[in-house]
Amino acid sequence: MNLKDISKEELETMGYDEIAYLVLENNKKKMKIYDLFKKVCEVLELPESMVEERIADFFELLSTNKKFVLLPNGFWDLAVNHVQDIVIEDDEDLSGEEIEEDDLNLDDALDNEDEEEDLFYDTDIDDDPDDDDELKDLIIMDDEDNLSE
Repeated sequence: MNLKDISKEELETMGYDEIAYLVLENNKKKMKIYDLFKKVCEVLELPESMVEERIADFFELLSTNKKFVLLPNGFWDLAVNHVQDIVIEDDEDLSGEEIEEDDLNLDDALDNEDEEEDLFYDTDIDDDPDDDDELKDLIIMDDEDNLSE
């Protein structure tokens, strides 16, 4: 979409980031943030004092919008114009080293596992069923017992 084809009323309803996107798309080149925001203000016919007042907000807006990318040399451009290098690190660095059993601390891990299980049980419960009134109606049946009898 060309900026010249958009009415002033429509431009006023657009956000700074949307206009900046169109500016970069139409110019087909990267820009410094000051120049980009100055162009946005020109498109909106805002006074030049707005550039100084709102440049920090504009920077934050571009920084959080994934459509834009800050290049290492301080220029901003559209993210679609740049291929991002995805680095997947492999643990090949560790493949040459042997891991000692002491380093794994398997006994400690098993002890911690037992402690975690104990968190779900009350260890202060008295196991004597004669003292527990809740179990007085409990019927214990063998596999051979039948409920219909």
